[in-house]
Amino acid sequence: MHFVWSSFFIQLIAFLVLYWLLSRYAFGPLFGIMEKRRQHVQEQLQSSERSRKEAEELLKQQKEALQEARKEAYDIIEQAKTTASRQADDLLAQAKAEAARVKDEAVRDIENEKAKAVAALRREVSAMSVLIASKIIEKQVDEKSNEELINHYLKEVGG
Repeated sequence: MHFVWSSFFIQLIAFLVLYWLLSRYAFGPLFGIMEKRRQHVQEQLQSSERSRKEAEELLKQQKEALQEARKEAYDIIEQAKTTASRQADDLLAQAKAEAARVKDEAVRDIENEKAKAVAALRREVSAMSVLIASKIIEKQVDEKSNEELINHYLKEVGG
């Protein structure tokens, strides 16, 4: 086997011409497409990273909103309990006031009835005194025994 230099140079020139043609018309556009693809992939990765960060931020905001909603619900429940307790206390106070009013009214009615009974009793005592006086006059008792008799009847009526 022997080496032919002329064939070697022709192949080398053909290879260089082919390489020049490929780099000018094939490699340039191919590398351009590959660079565009690399940039596109890079942009998608960056977009994906931004989307992930936004999703994490939204998740954090949702968790905070949920926590705030729970706190508000707890506050509303506590406020409702307080309001219910206050209303129960108010109703109890109103019931006690009404009971006291009814009791006072009953005491006044009793006092009025007692006063009426005492007045009626005094009228009867007066009528009895007149009757006693007429009987005393009939018997002609002295003044001292008349006074004792009246005091005795007044004590019975008063007691």
